[in-house]
Amino acid sequence: MARVLVLGGTSEASALARALADAGIEAVLSYAGRTRAPAAQPLPIRVGGFGGPQGLADWLRAERITHLVDATHPFAAQISCNAVAAARATGVPLIALERPAWQAGPGDRWVAVADTEAAVAALPEAPARVFLAIGRQTLASFAARPDHLYLLRLVDPPEAALPLPRTEVVIARGPFDLSGDTALLRDHRIDLIVAKNAGGAGARAKLDAARALGLPVVMIDRPALPARQVAGSVAEVMRWLGHPAPPASTHRGE
Repeated sequence: MARVLVLGGTSEASALARALADAGIEAVLSYAGRTRAPAAQPLPIRVGGFGGPQGLADWLRAERITHLVDATHPFAAQISCNAVAAARATGVPLIALERPAWQAGPGDRWVAVADTEAAVAALPEAPARVFLAIGRQTLASFAARPDHLYLLRLVDPPEAALPLPRTEVVIARGPFDLSGDTALLRDHRIDLIVAKNAGGAGARAKLDAARALGLPVVMIDRPALPARQVAGSVAEVMRWLGHPAPPASTHRGE
């Protein structure tokens, strides 16, 4: 009998959790623990790290996991690398549920950069108002440019002082829409956006708003990851598990 570990934290992971529960498949959904109040799920939840690839491998063995699904954020490179290593060490089959990257279209003013440090270097020389849409983990890199004002949109209020001297903070949880993000950019008089190429529908609105307002976007490319099998939808993962595709409502973007 299958017993699945889903490495989660994304809307795709939540959709997969619903599909697994609906199919009666025994599974555990794991969170890194960075969000204080994650959304309720229909599966048992595990919160916290595993202690690197060896710790994850030990957990897979101890919990008799038969299938591993990496449905983490596209920029959660460390846990994804750990998952590949643990799967190889244990022989547990691994698949990644990965949303497609965003692609620039007509009217977009994107500057593609390789990483956070390159994004810092791409900021304008003159002081600007920057929507820093990159989450909390890599904010400190932008302290090298204290001349800019940074707008941050966070899921949880910060528990400690932010590493940036000039910030405006909005607390909100997606999905976001075009009208709301257009108003956000206008109200805060944003000059440019820095974003990670996370893909998905839930955070796409800021890019559509930037296009409508003619604003440039510094777009950070996804990190390189080890080779692994990749699925683009919950339905593909369910087929990989040997189950029929779930109803369309279980794998729409959130």
